[in-house]
Amino acid sequence: MSMIKGLKQETLDFIKLNNFEELTKVQNEVLKYTKSNKDVIALSKTGTGKTHAYLIPIMEMINPKSNKTQVVISVPTRELAYQVYKNAKLMNEVLPDLRIQMLAGGTDKNKAIKKLDNIPHIIIGTPGRIKDLFLSNALRVDFVQMFVIDEADMTLEYGFLEDIDTVFSHMVKDPEVLCFSATYPEQLQIFIKKYLENPKMIVVEDKKRDPRIEHCLINCKHKDYNEKLIDILKGFNPYLCMIFANSREYAEDTYELLKNHGIDALLIHGGLESRDRQKAIKALQNKTRKYIIATDVAARGIDIEGVSHVVSMGLPMELQFYTHRAGRTGRNEKTGICYLLYKETDIDNIKLLDKKGINFLAKDYKRGKWVETANPTKKRQIKGFVDEKELVKKLTRKNEKVKPNYKKKKNQEIERIKRQKRRDYIKGKIKEERKERYKQNARKKYEEQ
Repeated sequence: MSMIKGLKQETLDFIKLNNFEELTKVQNEVLKYTKSNKDVIALSKTGTGKTHAYLIPIMEMINPKSNKTQVVISVPTRELAYQVYKNAKLMNEVLPDLRIQMLAGGTDKNKAIKKLDNIPHIIIGTPGRIKDLFLSNALRVDFVQMFVIDEADMTLEYGFLEDIDTVFSHMVKDPEVLCFSATYPEQLQIFIKKYLENPKMIVVEDKKRDPRIEHCLINCKHKDYNEKLIDILKGFNPYLCMIFANSREYAEDTYELLKNHGIDALLIHGGLESRDRQKAIKALQNKTRKYIIATDVAARGIDIEGVSHVVSMGLPMELQFYTHRAGRTGRNEKTGICYLLYKETDIDNIKLLDKKGINFLAKDYKRGKWVETANPTKKRQIKGFVDEKELVKKLTRKNEKVKPNYKKKKNQEIERIKRQKRRDYIKGKIKEERKERYKQNARKKYEEQ
């Protein structure tokens, strides 16, 4: 097993309980520097083992015999807090006296205060709830030795970094800080400089764990996303499919649509009551559904095993979230496929993603099979358009005498032919779309009879 020597037996037992044959790069690197009590910034992609990159060092330093809170773990969402809590509870099989408490927003504050009567050694919580309990004097951080900020860039995006800033600014003693993030935006750098002392930057490119994803573009044309979704789902046979919508309202509409088509799906977004969100997370863990409709709150941090298909209903408001959505599949050396439903207005942003290294295919599901379609990211000669080089050859005759302004006249003729060909092509496409709409309307009328 590839790992640092000299670890406690309890830590080794915890690693064994997790069935790790070897530690990932980020786990090894973070463990190396935390053993030297250094602050750490770890930039690592989803799926590289970030959660255990701080749980393993916590096992090394935690003292269950002490009646003090020694570790605070901040995570941006309730779903992620629940996931981290579930992973951390495995520590109790090695250290039965260890007290671990989850304190997430959306639950009764008085109940949360009551939970702190028996001082927990480890607290896992959302930034807002941690701040509220700290300012209410229910949570003491005087003796905290390690403060973990998980999904730091997401914490920043949601505006929660100010809550963590409040807790840090009131702390008597600076703890060791572990900051985990997929990206490193400028505002996060300002926070790091303020509170971390000579931090060690760890940038992990774990090629072995890079997602193996096929990216497919699906042109919606005159249809809306939900209409097109129903069309392409006929060509799916997923182990688990995640469908991302850009708003809670659209996610709920999609959920109702699938239900009306006899598809048993699971809905998860930030507007659900805490109890419903917990039920949804448990259903995810138990794999009781084949289809999950979600907003981007579920795109980050939550580890959902076995996702074979991802559908993005349009590009997200933040373009980088597309990669977070796609990263739900193709993990742990398995392959996955991500479908991006798009409109013509999305093409410029799709080209930006293409420049960043995402290689898109263009497909559609027609008459019971998948077929390739025109790809907006590829330079191509559209059927019906003119190859200018070929046209120049045709208009240039051998041994022809050169007349005044011949170049200008030749270029004008080329442009005239190209314009005519474009007009003919567009007219043809309009006719095709009219025929398709006519067929769909006729089909709807027939089904309604």
